[in-house]
Amino acid sequence: MTVEPAPARAPHGPGRGVEAEAVDAGYLEKRQLRGGTAGWVLLAGLGVAAVISGDYAGWNFGLEQGGFGGLLIAVVLMAVMYSAMVFGLAELGSALPTAGGGYTFARRALGPWGGYATGVAVLIEYAIAPAAIATFIGAYVESLGLFGITDGWWVYLVAYGLFIGIHLLGVGEALKVMLGIAAVAVAGLVLYLVGAIPAFDAANLTDIAPTDAAGASEFLPFGLMGIWAAFPFAIWFFLAVECVPLASEEAKDPARSLPRGIVAAMGLLLVLAVLMLVFTAGAGGAQTMSVSGNPPVEALEVAGASSALTTVINYAGLVGLVASFFSIIYAYSRQTFALSRAGYLPRVLSVTNSRKAPTLALLVPGAIGFVLSLTGQGAMLLNMAVFGATVSYVLMMVSHIVLRRREPDLPRPYRTPGGTATTGVALVLAAAAVLATFLVDPVAAAWTLAAYAVFLGYFALYSRHHLVASAPEEEFALLAAAERDLE
Repeated sequence: MTVEPAPARAPHGPGRGVEAEAVDAGYLEKRQLRGGTAGWVLLAGLGVAAVISGDYAGWNFGLEQGGFGGLLIAVVLMAVMYSAMVFGLAELGSALPTAGGGYTFARRALGPWGGYATGVAVLIEYAIAPAAIATFIGAYVESLGLFGITDGWWVYLVAYGLFIGIHLLGVGEALKVMLGIAAVAVAGLVLYLVGAIPAFDAANLTDIAPTDAAGASEFLPFGLMGIWAAFPFAIWFFLAVECVPLASEEAKDPARSLPRGIVAAMGLLLVLAVLMLVFTAGAGGAQTMSVSGNPPVEALEVAGASSALTTVINYAGLVGLVASFFSIIYAYSRQTFALSRAGYLPRVLSVTNSRKAPTLALLVPGAIGFVLSLTGQGAMLLNMAVFGATVSYVLMMVSHIVLRRREPDLPRPYRTPGGTATTGVALVLAAAAVLATFLVDPVAAAWTLAAYAVFLGYFALYSRHHLVASAPEEEFALLAAAERDLE
C-alpha cells in the first residue's frame, strides 16, 4: 500500500500537532462494512440485547451498597441520565452516521484528541463488559449442571470462540441472531415476573439492617452515600444501549432508523429495570439478593416457586447473558474498526474479510477480554466497564452541547427534545457516576484509569502523526472546518 505523506492540520485548537496522511484508493476498499442491512427493529434488538443480561445479574450487587432505597434512587437517576443521553445520541447519530459512534461525534465537536479519548473510553467499556458477562455465563452453566460442566477458563474460551465466529460470518446474520436471542431473554423476564409478582412482600424490600452511616434508615440502610455508591450497579440495567449508533454504516436509512431503534430499546429497558428491581427484591428479600449470583432464580426459590419454573428461568438467564455477550462483541469490533480505519489504532485492525466483517477488530479485543475473564471477578470487571462507559458519556454529552452551539445549522434529521438542557442533565449525572466507580472499588477504577492513560500515551507519541485523511470521520471534520473558513 502506497502512503503519501500529506500533513493536514486539524480544524481547531484540540487538533494542534495532529497530522493526517493521504492513502491509496485500495485502503478504504479493504475496510468496507455491509451497508443497508439493519432496519430500526434490528437496531432496537441490538440495543436491548446488549443490555438484557443486566436484568438477570449484576445490578443486585447495588443492594449491598445502598440497600433497596439507595439502589432505587440510583436507578431513577441513572434512568434519567440514560434517557437524556439516548435522545442526544439519536440526534448525533442521525446527523453523523458512521461506524465510529461516540468517537465520531466527539471528533467533530472536540477535535482528534477529544474523538480519540471518547473512542478509547467506549472501547474499554466494550472490551471489559463481555469479560464480566463471561464470568456470569460460567456461573449459570455450572448452576444448571449441564452434562456435568463446571465453571472454568474453557467455558469462557468456548463462549468467545463461538460468538466471535458467528460475527465473522457477517453483520446481517449476526444482527438476526441477536434479535432472536434478545426476544427469548425478554420472554424469560416476563415469565419470571409472572412467578415473582404474586410472591411480592413489601417487608422484604427493607430487610437490610440500617448502619450508622449519615442519613441511614430502613429505606436507606447505608445512608445517603449509599445512593451514590449504587450508581455503577444501577447503570448495569442500561449499560451499552449507547452501542446502537455504532451500526450506522450498516443501517437502512440511518437518519430515521437509528433514532427510532435506540429510543424504542431504551423505553423497553426502563420498564424492565423498574419491574426487576422492585419484584426481585420484594420476592426474594433485599439482603439475600444483595449477594446472589443468580437473583431471579434465587428469588423464585425463596418464594417457593416450582422447580420447573426456576429451571426455565435459569435457562432464560443464560440466554440473556449470551445476548449481551454477543451484542457487545459486535459493539467493540465496530469501535475498534472505526478507530483503526482512521489511524488512531493500528490500521491492520480495520481490514474486513470477504463477508465485510472486521476480522482482527473482532479477535484482538476478544483475546484481551478472555484474559480478563480469567480473573473470575465479575463485580470488579463490571466496575471497570462502568468507568470506561461513564467517561465516554461525559465526552459525548459535551460533544452534543458544543455542536449545538458551534454548528446550529448542521443538518439534524432528529433533534433532541429539550436540546442542550437535556444533554446537560445527562452530563452532570455521568460525571457523578464516574466518581462513583472510585467509591465502589478504587483499585479497579485506578487500574482502568491507568490503562486509559496508556492508550492516550500511544496517541500522543505515535498515532496522532499518522491519521488517515480520507476516513469518514476525518472528512467530516475537514468539511466542517472548510465551511467555517468560508463563513
